[in-house]
Amino acid sequence: MLLNDYRPRSRLVTKSTSIQKPCFPVVDFHNHLGDEFGGGWIQRPLSELLAVLDEAGVRTYVDFDGMYGEAVLDKHLKHLEPGGERFKVFGGVNWSAWQEQGDGFAEWAADRVRIQKRRGATGIKIWKRFGLHVRDHHGNLVSVDDERLEPIWQTAGELKMPVALHVADPVAFFEPVDDHNERWEELQGNPDWQFTSPPFPSFLSIVDAMGRVVERHPQTTFIGAHVAWYAENLGWVGDLLDRCPNLYIDIGARIGELGRQPYTARRFFLQYADRILFGTDAGPTLDYYRIYYRFLETDDEYFNYNPGEIPGQGRWMIYGLHLPEDVLEKVYFRNADRILSQS
Repeated sequence: MLLNDYRPRSRLVTKSTSIQKPCFPVVDFHNHLGDEFGGGWIQRPLSELLAVLDEAGVRTYVDFDGMYGEAVLDKHLKHLEPGGERFKVFGGVNWSAWQEQGDGFAEWAADRVRIQKRRGATGIKIWKRFGLHVRDHHGNLVSVDDERLEPIWQTAGELKMPVALHVADPVAFFEPVDDHNERWEELQGNPDWQFTSPPFPSFLSIVDAMGRVVERHPQTTFIGAHVAWYAENLGWVGDLLDRCPNLYIDIGARIGELGRQPYTARRFFLQYADRILFGTDAGPTLDYYRIYYRFLETDDEYFNYNPGEIPGQGRWMIYGLHLPEDVLEKVYFRNADRILSQS
């Protein structure tokens, strides 16, 4: 029998709690609406999107798709404008312009950030091409803590625009894709997610460099997407949060990691309740929202962290954290409101 055909059925008898809506209104601080990650909702009537968000209990939706370019940013801002404060759209940095702008790239990019702010962008999203693929006008791979880029981070701070950072990816993506890799199946289905080091920079060199950027700019609010890039090591994330009071994290696409370490994750949520943001990174999908609510609110055991028959990131199950209401209130919306009120 091939592993692809293996469909084990757990014989555990466990409680299964259905959470249709969260116990507080939600700000989804990490999501998309476009074709690649957001399910193409930007092509559909806004009324349909609003109906799904209402049913899911989502009060505010943060769309990161402006990172794909200013034309995309403008399209999303225009489409979502009738929704008013219900939606926030982040812009981004056009790294390909470095070839044309040369030594003046960082100042040019900082000026584009100012222009995006005037157009209506709430923040800036930096995607994982930065650190893995972005090269300067000399053809050199750019380190994420390259000091030439300081004007971008400084400008975001001056404009009170939060910077959401997605650098690196799960640790297993940087390891050999062999019989020891816990995400082998996922990487076989997505070969462009393989960043084996070498030839790519090592995982720790990327995340440690990004940590240095956050430390160097205490007046800029940063959001470490996907549990600050290192959900597999909450001790490392906690240390970074301790050093950087200007850093928040979101949990988008990482309950698979958090839920398989429920004791450590629950302690982490209790300790850093003021710094954690809700997000799914799964588009406006009711099934995903309800799994996330179940993970945060219940003490259910050994359940799938996504709607598919086989867990999408690795063959393990997760456990609910059963967080207290004061923590849920902060994670669901209060922390996000604090950031958005400053932007």
